[in-house]
Amino acid sequence: MLAYIAVASNIDPRTNILQALDLLMERVRVAATSTFYQTPAINRPEQPAYLDGVWQIETPVPPHDLKFNILRDIEDRLGRTRTSDKYAARTIDLDILLYGNMILDDVDCRIPAPEIRDRPFLVACLLELDPELVLPDTREQLESLVKPHEMRALLPDAELTARVRSRLDPRPPEPNPG
Repeated sequence: MLAYIAVASNIDPRTNILQALDLLMERVRVAATSTFYQTPAINRPEQPAYLDGVWQIETPVPPHDLKFNILRDIEDRLGRTRTSDKYAARTIDLDILLYGNMILDDVDCRIPAPEIRDRPFLVACLLELDPELVLPDTREQLESLVKPHEMRALLPDAELTARVRSRLDPRPPEPNPG
């Protein structure tokens, strides 16, 4: 199954993002990465900026297992501390944005992630990975969410993006029979 994982860090982000990638690649195939962007911390102007991006992965692991057994494990291993403050600084934050065409709306796991509509960098990252993406719940073309002034304001981190891309699995995609 093709899935998209949001990646964010504002505590030693270059180190933690690369370590998270290495740990994730031990368990799933990371097929592609978006550009990483520097973004201000939401509701916390005193915090350092985040580095945010999206990874496209291929996995047979169901979404709940992916979220709670793989992504949370990586967050824990990299020292993520969960508090009641959902805007607290973090070493790493990994979230499922999309999982195939699945729609999942339970208290612990919502797919597609509602944040897609609120965060321009997520739209930019997803469109970079697949310009034809459609949100499975509303059937909206992701491209329809683009606000040009917000896209122009994004600050890419070319160095981190290049370092992440250099680590990706070099295996070619499986041929599509048919």
